[in-house]
Amino acid sequence: MSVAVEKIGLYPRFRRLALPRTLISGAIIIGVSLLIAFFPALFAPYDPIAFDYKALLKGPTLAHPFGTDSFGRDVLSRVIHAYTIDMQIAVFATVGPFIFGTIVGAYVGYAGGLAEAIFGRVVDAVITFPFLVLVIAIVSVLGPGLGNMYVAVGIVGWVFYARLVAAEVKVQKRLDYADAGRVMGYTPMRIVFRHLLPNAITPAIVYWMTDMALAILLGSSLGYLGLGAQPPAAEWGVQIADGKNFMSTAWWISVFPGIAIVITGLGFSLLGDGLAQLLRVRR
Repeated sequence: MSVAVEKIGLYPRFRRLALPRTLISGAIIIGVSLLIAFFPALFAPYDPIAFDYKALLKGPTLAHPFGTDSFGRDVLSRVIHAYTIDMQIAVFATVGPFIFGTIVGAYVGYAGGLAEAIFGRVVDAVITFPFLVLVIAIVSVLGPGLGNMYVAVGIVGWVFYARLVAAEVKVQKRLDYADAGRVMGYTPMRIVFRHLLPNAITPAIVYWMTDMALAILLGSSLGYLGLGAQPPAAEWGVQIADGKNFMSTAWWISVFPGIAIVITGLGFSLLGDGLAQLLRVRR
């Protein structure tokens, strides 16, 4: 059977369709994470904000597998419910910059000239300062909270997507199919969004997956500093901050949320790496 398939030329095609292992592994991790995020009550054994003053700072047991915190709240339940907020951060903090940055990058890459010069100065102004420092400064001005965090990330984060797309569009617009579109009288809008952008957006999509992992780290960092999600909300950064004073006596309060951050971030990283391999093969 394999010989027959190879003779008619189908075997190489099936091999090209094989999904990278990193893509499968990342998809499984993110799929489970989304399931927990959408239905936390199905997995959490307790109310994440319910106090139990008879079970303060209890270590991991059968009743509380991840132990309890200084208010007697079940750490496992809080880690599970935190998936809802942190997965929301991963999406809401990146989808706006991705869309806006892609549109701006496509325009700048195709137009060039003055638009490219102005965009270059904006990029220089943004990358002069560390990303986290800029976001913290903006959130400090706007006030703590997830909504202001999304605004702060959006103000800064779109630049990186725009750079990627603009560079790819500059390459694509020099190819023959772009010249053919201009000769046939297509409008610049049609050339950019129907022909150039579909061939130039791959790096931005791959970066988006990785950026979601960075968004979770950023959200947790701001939560730890008191600038992101606010107590008593179940969020991994808030939980780590709750346990920072008990590391020597109740390490589980901070360690288990940290493990959740690492696993979820790894899932997005593997997904991005797998997409890069898959899309690179198709190109």
